[in-house]
Amino acid sequence: MSVFEAIVLAVVEGITEFLPVSSTGHMIIVSSFMGIASEPFTKTYIVAVQLGAILSVLVLYWKKFLQSVNFYIKLFIAFLPAAIIGFILNDYIDALLERVEVVALMLIIGGVVFLFLDKIFNTTNSSDQEPTPISSLKIGLFQCIAMIPGVSRSAATIIGGLAQKLSAKTAAEFSFFLAVPTMFAATAYKLYKYYKLGSTFTQSEVYNLAVGNLVAFVVAVLAIKSLMFVISKYGFKVFGYYRIIIGVVILILFYSGKSLTVF
Repeated sequence: MSVFEAIVLAVVEGITEFLPVSSTGHMIIVSSFMGIASEPFTKTYIVAVQLGAILSVLVLYWKKFLQSVNFYIKLFIAFLPAAIIGFILNDYIDALLERVEVVALMLIIGGVVFLFLDKIFNTTNSSDQEPTPISSLKIGLFQCIAMIPGVSRSAATIIGGLAQKLSAKTAAEFSFFLAVPTMFAATAYKLYKYYKLGSTFTQSEVYNLAVGNLVAFVVAVLAIKSLMFVISKYGFKVFGYYRIIIGVVILILFYSGKSLTVF
């Protein structure tokens, strides 16, 4: 992986991590086009570069993280289901990361759901109250669905929040907060596995990770601000249309044998 390729993937990560369009799915697709998806370091990089993006949440919402212990209890409760299921199914999840057709299909299915999201959950009458411990657990269970590449962690948790009668703004923000422990744990575990297999990062790989996380951080700050504006002005339909279009294009390319043959 060159520095340019690392930066491209970092930009994709920063833009898509908090948008309900699947950051992992997009990075799999982009790395496939660049012909580096099958490289062992690429699979580690796709997870590790998310650390830079989640740090943007700590910077933008630092006051939230200085709240009461109750805030952290709810985050832990929501984080727990993904931590347990992710540990158990890690190898199966890694295998799915190489299935670009799965990514495309999940993008389309999720897109259809988002077209009707506002009507399904009647977001105009939702509450701005913070989630309770029970609703936090339910949101955490929704997050587990995002282990399927293409579903989108933010999409699953936002839908989970809306299902608990949270407002679109509150659901999105809780999705941001939940990303911090979830993606930090995923990154730490991925790096641990990389070293456990006897692999070590070369100097260029360490440099790519450093540059990539910095780029992902800066881009993610802008993406979070943009997401809140889009949700307040247009709702979720725009993401639905985008997911469907991208998913259909990828399926056409995949089954025609063009550009994504690395899989």
